[in-house]
Amino acid sequence: MKTNNAKKNLLYLLISLTGVIFIGKLFQLQILRGVDFDPVHNASIKIEYDYPERGYIYDRNGRLLVANQVSYDVMVQPNQVKLSDTVEFCKLLKIEKEDFITRFKKAENYASYLTSVFLKQLAKEDFAYLQEKLHKYNGFYIQKRIIRDYPVNAAANVLGYIGEVNEEKARNSNDYEQGELEGKEGVEREYEALLKGKKGKKYFNRNRFNKVTGSFKNGLMDSLSEGGKDLTLTIDIELQLYAQQLMNGKRGGIVAIEPSTGEILALVTSPSYDPNMLVGRDRSKNSIFLMDPNNPEKPTYDRALLAAYPPGSPFKMMNALIALQENVINTETTFRCYGGYRYGSKSHNFMRCHCGIYDSPIALKTGIAKSCNSYFSNTYKRIIEKKRKPSQGLDTWNKHATSFGLGSYLGYDLPSGAPGLIPDGKYYDDIYKYRWTASTNISNAIGQGEVLTTPIQLANFTAAIANRGYFYTPHIVKKIDLKPIKNPEFINKKQTTINTEYFEPVVEAMHEVFKTGTGRWSQVNGIEICGKTGTSENFVRVNGYKQQLADHSILVAFAPKNNPKIALAVFVENGGFGSTIAAPITSLMIEKYLNGYISEENKLRETNMLNLSLQDIYNYYRPKNKEIASRKE
Repeated sequence: MKTNNAKKNLLYLLISLTGVIFIGKLFQLQILRGVDFDPVHNASIKIEYDYPERGYIYDRNGRLLVANQVSYDVMVQPNQVKLSDTVEFCKLLKIEKEDFITRFKKAENYASYLTSVFLKQLAKEDFAYLQEKLHKYNGFYIQKRIIRDYPVNAAANVLGYIGEVNEEKARNSNDYEQGELEGKEGVEREYEALLKGKKGKKYFNRNRFNKVTGSFKNGLMDSLSEGGKDLTLTIDIELQLYAQQLMNGKRGGIVAIEPSTGEILALVTSPSYDPNMLVGRDRSKNSIFLMDPNNPEKPTYDRALLAAYPPGSPFKMMNALIALQENVINTETTFRCYGGYRYGSKSHNFMRCHCGIYDSPIALKTGIAKSCNSYFSNTYKRIIEKKRKPSQGLDTWNKHATSFGLGSYLGYDLPSGAPGLIPDGKYYDDIYKYRWTASTNISNAIGQGEVLTTPIQLANFTAAIANRGYFYTPHIVKKIDLKPIKNPEFINKKQTTINTEYFEPVVEAMHEVFKTGTGRWSQVNGIEICGKTGTSENFVRVNGYKQQLADHSILVAFAPKNNPKIALAVFVENGGFGSTIAAPITSLMIEKYLNGYISEENKLRETNMLNLSLQDIYNYYRPKNKEIASRKE
C-alpha cells in the first residue's frame, strides 16, 4: 500500500515539475524575452522589410530637387540555398557561373544566416520575369528599395548621394542591414537621420520546406514603416544653375549668402557632375571615374568648401577694419606708394604695386578702391608693431580676423570643410625661434603669405561687412517638413570684435571699387554693388621646385549697399586679374538674383563669360609639363 502511495506521489511530483518547467519556459519566451526577442538568427523565422520613402528635397522656392524611384535587388540567405542546377539559375540572372560563385562566397563570409544583396538594382524589364521564377529557388528573393531621382542636373556637391552601407556598419548597427542605403555626402549624409525614415518589419513562421506558415506571434513584433522627413533647402536653384553655367570651362568655387539670415543661396563647385550618375546600375562604373584621384578635373572635390586659397586683395578689408579698431590708422591717415613697398634690409625685398598712384598721399578709401599694396603693408606693420612683441601684435590681429569665422570650419550644416589658416604669434615663433618682425610676414598684409581661406569663409566675411559687424552661421537647410529650422546655431547673431562705426568707411570704399576702382567695368545700372577684386598668386611644388602658375581671379561683393540681399565670393582658378573674370561673373549673378534677368546692356558680358573656357590653361599647367619647373626655392 505504501509502495503504491509512493509511486503516486512520485508521479504527481514529476507532473508538477514538468508543469513548472513548461510554465517557466513560456514565461521566459513570452514575458522575459517578450517583444524584445529578436528572431533574426532563427532559421524558422522569415523577416520581410518594408522600406519607407526617403524624404524629398526642395529648393527655397519649392522646386523639387530630389525625388524617389523604386529599385529591386536580388537578396540571398546562404544557409537556405539548395541549388540543384547552378547553370540554369545563372542564365535566369544573366550572370556567369564564376560571378555567381564570387557573389555567393561574399554573402557567406558576411553571415550565412543573414540576408545580403546578391544582385543590385535589376532592370525593370527583368524584375517581372524574375518575380515569376525566383520562388523556385530557396534562399533567394527580391527586395524592393527606394533609390534617388534628380529632376534637376544641379548642386550635386550640395545634395550628395546615397550608397550601400559598408559591411562593418551593417553587421554592428541596429538601424541598417547589409544592402541598405545611406547618405554618403552633402545634405544626404548630414541629414541622414531625418531623411531615411524608419523601416517596417514583418515576421513570419516557416516550416522545414521554407514555406511561410503564418505570422510570427500573431504580428506582435511587426512594425510599420515611417517615411523620411522632407527638407527645404536655402538654395535658389535658378541662381545655382546660372552660376554653374557661368563656371563652365573654369575651375573654382562660388558661394552666395543672404546676409540677413546666413542662408546659402548658391554653393557652386566647378567642375561638377550630374547627380544621376550615382544612381542605378551604372553607379559603380561612374563612381570609379568620378572619384579617381588621378582625374585632373576632380568633379567630386567641393572647391567651395574644401579648397583653401590665399584670399588676395579682399583680405585688405580685414586689415583695414583691424587697423581702425586698434586705432593705428583713421580714415584720413595717408601713405605714399612708390611703385611698391620695400621691406627688410635686402634690395630684392620689394612688393610691387599696380595702384597707379606714384608719390601721392593715399587714404583708406583710395587704398581699397585702387588696391594699393603699399598702403596695406604700412597698415599691417602698424598693427603688428603696436605691441611690445610682434607675436603679441599678431595675436591681436588673429583675434579680430577669427571673429569673422576665418580660420575655422564655421559650423555650417554640411559634412565637408577646411579650416583655412589665420596664423598667430606662436605660429611664427615656432618657425623663426622668436626672431621675426612684421616684415617677415608682410605678405599677410595683402592676403598672401600664410593666410588661407575657403570661398565659403570669404562669402561669410563679406556678409559680416554687409551687416556692419555680425553674421549668421551659413546653413543649407531652411525648413524640415515645412517647419522653419529652430537651431540656435543658425538663428543667433555672431558678433565680430570690430565696432560698428568702423564698417561704414570700408563699405563706402567697397562701393567706390565698382564706381571708379578695379571693378568699374562690371557695374550694373540701378544696383549699388560693394566689392573688392583680388588676384591671388599661385605656386605649387613639383620635385622640389617651386613653380609659379597663372594667378587666381577673386572677387567678393554684396548688394545693394543698404539692406543687402546677397553677398558673394567668386574664386576662379588661374583666372588672372579679379577684374577680368571674377568681377563680371559676380555682377551677372547679382543682377540675375536681384532683377530676375540680365539687361540688354550686359548681354555681351554674359555671352563672354558663358563661352569663356580656361581649359587650355589647365592643360598647360598640369604637373607633367616640365617646362614650368624653372626655378628652385
